Amino acid sequence: MNAVFAINGKVIETDRLILRAFNQNDLRDFFEYARVPGVGEMAGWKHHENEEISKEILNIFINGDKTFALVDKKTNKVIGSLGVEEYGLEDKLTEFDGYKGRELGFVLSKDYWGKGLMAEACLGVMDYLFNELEYDFLICGHFNKNNQSKRVQEKLGFKPYRKMTFDTRTGTKEEGVLNLLINPKKNIKFNFSHPETLIWEE
Repeated sequence: MNAVFAINGKVIETDRLILRAFNQNDLRDFFEYARVPGVGEMAGWKHHENEEISKEILNIFINGDKTFALVDKKTNKVIGSLGVEEYGLEDKLTEFDGYKGRELGFVLSKDYWGKGLMAEACLGVMDYLFNELEYDFLICGHFNKNNQSKRVQEKLGFKPYRKMTFDTRTGTKEEGVLNLLINPKKNIKFNFSHPETLIWEE
């Protein structure tokens, strides 16, 4: 089941990053990376064509209180986002009934690709979710064409769980994979539903 989650002022620090809730002062930095073609498209949304679009999304981040801003310690600049989202199909994925989990979704400024920063950010959040909030599992997905996201998730220990067709925010459908990570401190064996899309291997 989807765990209840809110950032609620939580700040997570890693070697190179500060993860915190978004605020209105982040608009310029957010627009700077969200406007670059190819950044949003890798996650299923169209790059922002003007600052007003970024402002609308920023307000959603602030009001929802479930999306961390990734702040570069060196520059104090916001360079990406990491959302602790509700996973879809909760009623159909019955294997998670009675277990607490969420789905991670992330985007990073193109200027910072290839530096291991997203894996670093995710590890910080995962440590919080698994060790402090005691979540049982996390889900994370990627499109088949998004090899960067695939590599990040593999590095984090996520394992292929289901083949999926994702409905994007641009109205397209993208083939991809949903990955699963079980809290390593818990001995959980799921009784998986829907074998037609299942690719999980113990």
